[in-house]
Amino acid sequence: MNPLDVALEAAYAAGELLREGWRRGGFAVEQKSAQELVTEYDRRCEALIVDILQKTFPAYAILGEEGVASKGTQAQVRWIIDPLDGTTNFARGYPLFGVSIALEHSGEVVVGVVYNPLADECFAAEKGAGAALNQKPICVASTSSLAAAVVASGFPYDAWTSANDNTDLWRIMVKRALTVRCDGAAALDLCAVACGRFDAYWEHGLAAWDIAAGALIAQEAGALVTDYRGGDAFLRRGEVIAAPAALHAEIVALLG
Repeated sequence: MNPLDVALEAAYAAGELLREGWRRGGFAVEQKSAQELVTEYDRRCEALIVDILQKTFPAYAILGEEGVASKGTQAQVRWIIDPLDGTTNFARGYPLFGVSIALEHSGEVVVGVVYNPLADECFAAEKGAGAALNQKPICVASTSSLAAAVVASGFPYDAWTSANDNTDLWRIMVKRALTVRCDGAAALDLCAVACGRFDAYWEHGLAAWDIAAGALIAQEAGALVTDYRGGDAFLRRGEVIAAPAALHAEIVALLG
């Protein structure tokens, strides 16, 4: 079975579980760190996703945000899972969150799926095959000037204690871009770049599960996706810039 089809099956199943939890409410919320929450649905969705993926690909390794990890017998092939992108939004009733599933082969992400269950929007991509929203091709915006761009970012979970809290970069971008948004869901922000809702996205202090699927979708939609130096180590460095080529060069010059 095609890995993309299995990832889609898992994302839709987890998305339905999130919709049910959202409508029902009253779920348990815990504090993972000073600025990071986790709910029972993070863990339930991760377990559901892992179960579906392992039924078809039992030998693949797994990296999940909520602690599920497996080296597998084919460790060079790895699923990277964020079962609930935008946990704080979900926990506080802000209607923007999703499921993110990526497949990495020998260090390269080859499949990406991000599903927004409330909007019923499913972003998907395979390496070299383009990106789609609900099976229709998407592409980045044609905005070529930062002064005309809608840009998104966020803040790291250690912002209370780290000097590298992104506020300096926000200060720069607020003075250069048309406007800046903070939605608290990295994978969905990357997908918003992919379909042209946002012109660009930057952030650091991220984990692989925050970036992997959305980065591939943005790339396949025509965005340049790099680390702050303009290189390809964004998963390892936990920092990302995603934008059309003309904007990307301008942002790298500001942030790099």
